[in-house]
Amino acid sequence: MIALLLRDLRLAVRAGGGFGLGLAFFLIVVTLVPFGVGPEGGVLSRIASGVLWLGALLACLLSLDRIFALDYEDGTLDLLVTAPIPLEGAVSMKAAAHWITTGLPLVLAAPVFGVLLHLPAPAYLWLVVSLLLGTPALSVLGTFGAALTVGLKRGGLLLSLLVLPLYVPTLIFGAELVRRGAAGMEVRVPLLMLAGITAATIALVPFASAAAIRVNLRQA
Repeated sequence: MIALLLRDLRLAVRAGGGFGLGLAFFLIVVTLVPFGVGPEGGVLSRIASGVLWLGALLACLLSLDRIFALDYEDGTLDLLVTAPIPLEGAVSMKAAAHWITTGLPLVLAAPVFGVLLHLPAPAYLWLVVSLLLGTPALSVLGTFGAALTVGLKRGGLLLSLLVLPLYVPTLIFGAELVRRGAAGMEVRVPLLMLAGITAATIALVPFASAAAIRVNLRQA
């Protein structure tokens, strides 16, 4: 499993467009928002948590279509299905590789981008906590969408349409956690809900992703 993870990380670096593309898109979103809503610090401060979470969510979408695409094209995915290792474990490693190359850089960059949106000082800690808890769920759910669309030509748009509704609960509780943290309010409820969503996603979704891959390869 570790060898599969390292292989996917090397492929992500060689293919390009991983964390660099996601960070660039994240920066563009954060930079354009003040042009749309105005440069007033008070306004930006109120919407900063939602904008940062939305930017991270959309940045995660950019590389989802490549999770299984290369393996499908060169036949590696067929070998993974027939290999003695559980396909669910291989899918989990794919999601982990996506998070390391896309989600983790977003977590590290978010506090820096928060300065551009006048994010309140108490919110920085909760921003990092919320993204650390929530972005793994985005990668795992994105892997499920990629499994559903593997082998489809120009399936990127369909993938986004399938995955975006699944991202909504994570977006809601992640942004709410940051908002409450910035206001000094109780954060236990959104924190537990976000952690619960991520835990349930990591535990259950790889099985659905593996089943979707088997169905798609059987029909190919």
